[in-house]
Amino acid sequence: MNDSGTALWIAVPAAILAAAAFGLTGALQHRAARRVEGGGPVQWGLVFTLLRQPLWLLSLVANGLGIALQWIALSMAPLAFVQPLLVTGLVFAVFCTSALRRQRPDAVVLLGAALCVAGLATFFAIAEPEPGHGELALGEVVPLAGGLAVLIGICVAIAVRLPGRARVLALATATGVLYGVTAGLTKLASEDLRKGVVTLLTNWHFYLVVICGVTGFLLSQNAFRVGVALSPALAVIVALDPLVSIGVGVLWLGESLPSNPAQVLGQVLGLAIVIAGIAILSRRAPQTAQAPPDPSRREAT
Repeated sequence: MNDSGTALWIAVPAAILAAAAFGLTGALQHRAARRVEGGGPVQWGLVFTLLRQPLWLLSLVANGLGIALQWIALSMAPLAFVQPLLVTGLVFAVFCTSALRRQRPDAVVLLGAALCVAGLATFFAIAEPEPGHGELALGEVVPLAGGLAVLIGICVAIAVRLPGRARVLALATATGVLYGVTAGLTKLASEDLRKGVVTLLTNWHFYLVVICGVTGFLLSQNAFRVGVALSPALAVIVALDPLVSIGVGVLWLGESLPSNPAQVLGQVLGLAIVIAGIAILSRRAPQTAQAPPDPSRREAT
């Protein structure tokens, strides 16, 4: 077996285990964040409130494990290969939440999960992403950072002004984009780490990973807090993360995907099947919790 094949045998299990860890993280963090009451539409200090909840602290352990496994996967395989596998995190989140609520997923939820897996299998059977040069000049970062800042600003402005589902989707969109960019930066940082810890700490990649990752994390907690159901927020995050990652890998890191029209069509079809599965999970997953009844509204008997 060649080095590339050996790397994939390590990268694939690592990415799937990372997805499982992230799915558990999402389920635990949504459950914890929903217990936080009051405050504005976006609470930047939300983490300090969540630190008092053992359930949320447990989620940090799962998240740390997921990040470590993602780093291993990204150090072994192209960004465009690893990140789509993390879509299965939504499947794991659905089943973890079902377990926490002591409910069994229904047939529609299982269909959504099956579509996600089938779409990923189709994408990877056709795409076969090739590694890139793994470099990103600082001059290329400026327009990328500027566009990212504008998009995040727009999303936060929408979240502040609009209530309900629009707020959840705006926060989730900002989070998904940030996570996709963070994955690209993590790929660069993992290459730095191969050369030693000193190289990692003396290059700018690692510090941007921290900035983007922490910002995305804070926005995700707010998305979970204001969303009654986990699925809409997590579905948007999970869908955007790999799409943005593929764009970063191809446009900035020199990774390549097959360009034959039939193969491109097959890749798009695979991703479309994945998105269909995500949409089904988003609308039918068992995370919807009814608001507690208001005693003052009960009719006198």
